[in-house]
Amino acid sequence: MKRGVLILLSVLLVSAVMAQKAVVSGTVVNHATGQPVAGANVKAEGISVVTNADGYFVLKSEQPMSRIVVSHVGYRTKQSVVGGFPANSPLTIKLEPTSIQLNEVVVMADNARDLVMRAISKIPNNYSQQPELYRCFYRETAMKRQHHICVAEGVVDMYKSSYGHRDYRDRVAIYKGRRLLSPKVSDTLGVKVLGGPVSPIQLDIVKKTDFLLNSEDLDHYNLKMEAPTTIGDRRQYVVNITPRVQLPYALYYGKLYIDEESLAFTRAELELDMSDRQKATEVMLVRKPLGVRFRPKEMSLLVDYRQDADGLTRISYIRTMFRFNCDWKRRLFATAFTACCEMVVTNTTNQDVQPIRGRESFDQRDAFFDKVDYFRDPDFWRDYNIIEPTESLDKAIHRLLKRY
Repeated sequence: MKRGVLILLSVLLVSAVMAQKAVVSGTVVNHATGQPVAGANVKAEGISVVTNADGYFVLKSEQPMSRIVVSHVGYRTKQSVVGGFPANSPLTIKLEPTSIQLNEVVVMADNARDLVMRAISKIPNNYSQQPELYRCFYRETAMKRQHHICVAEGVVDMYKSSYGHRDYRDRVAIYKGRRLLSPKVSDTLGVKVLGGPVSPIQLDIVKKTDFLLNSEDLDHYNLKMEAPTTIGDRRQYVVNITPRVQLPYALYYGKLYIDEESLAFTRAELELDMSDRQKATEVMLVRKPLGVRFRPKEMSLLVDYRQDADGLTRISYIRTMFRFNCDWKRRLFATAFTACCEMVVTNTTNQDVQPIRGRESFDQRDAFFDKVDYFRDPDFWRDYNIIEPTESLDKAIHRLLKRY
């Protein structure tokens, strides 16, 4: 009888352990300064996340994780051995800044455009030529002055067709989501800016070459080589772009990162030219209530790609940041708002991939906030990898929940 009970207890304990997830968490910091490194890519077997503004991350997996790989532009890649199942003690991972020298073949400043055109010609070799399905985490926040007034986040599926030809079936569908809005009527803001869950489709500059990477659009920019850097211990050319002409629409300032060996585009950092407010508004603003005057202040885009074990480069992270003022005709002073949308790819598959049907997809004019449920659900995430909220955002969420 006792032996039977012991066997039963052993089975229950094993089952309980197997039902749990392997969890690895920690903070990524600069080895020299101790400052947190935001936006670092953290990968384990088949999954990845990015660190938040505090340098913090959490990885969750079905299987035990033996090691994680952490990388960020301008730092040496760090591999850390992890142990224990299902959970490990929080890690502190120190990244060392790195400086590198290019190979003997040096790209001179007047050849920057040639380099970009060569990288464009290599897109069919460097990116997937078959349809793929991406599981992603998405979060958008809005702040009124220094206070959060809106938080919405969710898990989305993104279908991407081959990078080898134009295909407009690329779509995003919401798998699950939640939202939280300040109950104060004075905090209500019905402004919709560019971005949302469709950002990795709209702003994937490698897939949508009509956005920037084509000979006609490149004619509108001055291109200049900058000092090289590294991403994931791979050496990168850095091309600075600045507007060369005045056009009926706003152009961008920024940098393009190109892998020295494969000539794959690995990162784009862009800021919208704000010298003409009307042009900037036409790019940023999707819709607004009548009577509200929209005054753009800043719009920045970050698109990150990663090279996977199969040698192909895939989109991994995208962030759009907006700062703008809104005022109402009968109010004396304008109110400052900040909006941020970010999405990280956590899993990718190319097995038995089917396009997302139109009626299930998220439209670029849809508001994510209107498509998801209320925030209060303690088991919402369970096993999903996410971008951990910063300490300030976490406190803001708790404050907003208390108001309900």
